[in-house]
Parts: sequence; C-alpha cells; structure tokens
Amino acid sequence: MGSDESDFYGDDDLVQDLNRKVEDFDVGKWWQEHKDQKTPLNMQGTGASENTPRFHNPRAGDTCSWQLTESVDAFLHRLPPATTEETPDHRWIWICNPYIKRKSKSEAENQGVRGGEDEAPEDEGADVATLMQAGEERLHFASSFIDEFRKPGVPRDLLVQETRKAGKDAAKDILDLAKGLRVTCGKWMLFCAVFEVNDVWEIIAKATANNELGIAAKVAAKSNADQRTERLICVYTADFSDKKDVTRVAKRLKQLGLVKNKPLYYKPGQSIALFAPVSPPNRR
Repeated sequence: MGSDESDFYGDDDLVQDLNRKVEDFDVGKWWQEHKDQKTPLNMQGTGASENTPRFHNPRAGDTCSWQLTESVDAFLHRLPPATTEETPDHRWIWICNPYIKRKSKSEAENQGVRGGEDEAPEDEGADVATLMQAGEERLHFASSFIDEFRKPGVPRDLLVQETRKAGKDAAKDILDLAKGLRVTCGKWMLFCAVFEVNDVWEIIAKATANNELGIAAKVAAKSNADQRTERLICVYTADFSDKKDVTRVAKRLKQLGLVKNKPLYYKPGQSIALFAPVSPPNRR
C-alpha cells in the first residue's frame, strides 16, 4: 500500500485542521487514559486465556487461525498468506471477530458437510442439517421441473426462460429457509495480486479484530497446484438479508482503500455455498 493512501481529503482548511490534530495527538497519553479498556490485546497482555468470557474465538486451537493469546501482528508474522503453504486440512488462514459469539468449530454442524467446513463460524442455534435436507429436496424439485421442458418439441427459448426462473425461485426458497434456520452468513469476496496479499490481509485482519468489519475473514493460503496471480479474501457478514450491515461492511472496505479500481462481489449465504450454484454472485 502506498503511503499516499493515508492522505486526508477535503478543502485546505479541513486538511490543515486534521493535520494539526494529528501533530497534537499524544499517543502515550491516550494509552495511559485507555490502559484499562478491555480489548483482546490488552487482556492478552494481562494473561487472558482463550476462555476469557468477554471475548470469543470459535476457531480456538486451530493452528491456521488467529488466537486470542497472540497479538494480531504476531499472527500476521506467523502466517503470512503470500508464503504460508496450504495443506489438505488447511487451505485458508482465518481471523474471527472476538466481539461476536459464534459456535466453536468443534461444535459446528457445517464441519461435517462437504463444502461447509471452510465456511464462516455458525450462529448459535443454526440448523444446517435441516437446511441441507430441505435444500436438496428443493433443488431436486427444480431439476425435475426443468426436465419437463427438455422433452422433444419444446422451444429452446422456453427452456432457457423456465430454467432461469426455476433457478431463481429455488435460490429464493433456499435463502428464505436459511433465514428461518439461522444459517445466514454471507461474504464479500476480494481478489488481490499475490505481491500485495500480505498488505491487504493485514488491513482486513486488524479491522476484523477491532470489530470494524464482519464476523470473520479468511485468505487463501499459497497453493503449489494453483498458479493464478490473484488470491481470494472473504469477509463474512452475519446476515445476508441485513442489507444495512452488508452495505456497511462494503463501505468500510472502501474506506480502508481496498476496493479502488477492483470489483467487489457478495455471495448471499453459506446456504448457497453448500449447494450447486443457482445464481451468480452480486457485484458492486
């Protein structure tokens, strides 16, 4: 990230005022006044454990995730995404928002679902098993409906029209069901060049730990099999139907300078990730 990205914007008077405030800011005095603030890093410095009741880490003990007993800087140094190689059990590097309580990884139902083990921490009360069963039945119904239009004599334009409609209707029904079963996380997806992935991930990791973004974030580890020049970073939100929160996270990513001249995609829900894609992701 270039240093010019931190410049202030506005008219001359505003810029001058902001620069003066920066020059007058006493870091040591601020920390002295806020030394008792209960943040994960302050509590880590006083001997906090993973069982600290005020903060949470659903991926506690996972070697490829941030732990409450280490600083974010130490985590970033331990697992730099540019050079940390993936393993069969760890294809992603994770950080979870310590201010939001979610199911621990060991208790999450999605760990037993193909395609769900690499998704965000589950909400308390999430019923993934029911969603999987009902979702598969709904997709089977959509597939059977589409097959009726594949019969000889059916115009191709009608087949295409009904296929799109069936897919859209199935997606809506599955997402509505997911909402009722509390399987509601969604994710913003960013792609960045390998040479800048460490810098981008550092910004996202620190913002996540500071409760500025969503419930969790992950970045793809280095893959020797995949030689693509971009890495995927996912920033998870708690509820894909909460448009205000979803938009808030997107705006914060832009404020952090991470979306300049780059597309930003949103995939609405782990529920869609667990099934065959039925609609393309949204783009901002």
